[in-house]
Amino acid sequence: MNDNPQEDQNNDPKSDAPEVNEGCISSPSQVALMLEIDSWISHVWMVRTFLKHSDEATDDEELAEVHRGLYDFMLALGPSLDSGNAERYLKIARKKMSKLRAALAAFVELQPEVSGHMNFKMAAKSLSLAVKQIDRLLSEAS
Repeated sequence: MNDNPQEDQNNDPKSDAPEVNEGCISSPSQVALMLEIDSWISHVWMVRTFLKHSDEATDDEELAEVHRGLYDFMLALGPSLDSGNAERYLKIARKKMSKLRAALAAFVELQPEVSGHMNFKMAAKSLSLAVKQIDRLLSEAS
């Protein structure tokens, strides 16, 4: 048992979760949904990073638009996540969902032309799975 509560707090996996703003009217279920969606967004982030740093994205403006679209979705959600405002986060996620779907559709269409390498195939699969789950979570909560 550790006698230092500060050290225990730093090892708590929940310490990465945003603090919920006391002034927000987010319900516990909204906060849980926000955090679950954010876990799926980690997959979107990894695909976006892979695409952004690929040589192929440097040479292909359409592929660059995909990683920019993914970033736009995540960037819009960041302030609400950071402040713990789940109600606003979910509202923005629903509003931006069509852009996330469009980025996915563009990548799935472009991927075979850009590269048949397994990294690109798995990136398309990972992004498809993440977008499908985010969309499902938002739809079920409506």
